[in-house]
Amino acid sequence: MPLALAFEALGSGPPVVILHGLFGAGRNWTQVAQVLAADHRVYLPDARNHGASPWAESMSYAEMADDVLALIAREQLQRPFVIGHSMGGKTAMALALSHPLAIGGVAVIDIAPESYADQFSSYVSTMRSFDAASAASRREIHQALADSLGAEAPVDFVMQNLRRQHDRFDWRLNLLATGLCMHELCGFPDALRDARYDGPALFVHGAESAYVPPSSLAGIRALFPHAQTERIADAGHWVHADQPAALLYGLRHWLAGAGTPTAPL
Repeated sequence: MPLALAFEALGSGPPVVILHGLFGAGRNWTQVAQVLAADHRVYLPDARNHGASPWAESMSYAEMADDVLALIAREQLQRPFVIGHSMGGKTAMALALSHPLAIGGVAVIDIAPESYADQFSSYVSTMRSFDAASAASRREIHQALADSLGAEAPVDFVMQNLRRQHDRFDWRLNLLATGLCMHELCGFPDALRDARYDGPALFVHGAESAYVPPSSLAGIRALFPHAQTERIADAGHWVHADQPAALLYGLRHWLAGAGTPTAPL
């Protein structure tokens, strides 16, 4: 059964739904949403098991796509454009491929419709093993995570999941379910391998990211034959944080012309 996702909304105009990535929340995209809100009604939902949204034992891409579909129906959105980053990008692809008439177009940021090596189970294990409730300060938790995960880990990003309630710290992320579903989250649904989305599609990737190499283009082309691609210089996986202006330029240009036919890759 679909979950009623928590969300924020701003602006007015044609609807846009932005889906965040693993360990994230809708608020991570506020900067982008504030710019797009000049011309659109922008929705920032939290995925299941993330942020303020309900928790569930499972979180397949089919289920998360149905969560977004339920949000679209509940808010009576007319074929919104759906933008997704990383895990949210896979959710957006699953929604486009399984319910193509429900959306007006899909933009996918730094992810491809394929399986990836599991880089994040160690994060979940570390977060679960540390007794956040007994910590005296955020600094103590930050240091413990940094010592365990290493200097290259995005500890500041992970720390955004930490909250303080009644003088105790805990995680707003459902760590148990996320850890148990990590293999599924790193993959892509086999049931969608033969599907096809013929609507407007944009695939953006960071030039410094390894998530969308040239070898990924054939798989993108098979599922999204009218996709445009854009490579953003000096950006890694978190394109919206590394180069927000460049990403916004590409998204606004695509949104403005998404209703017109586009050339294939």
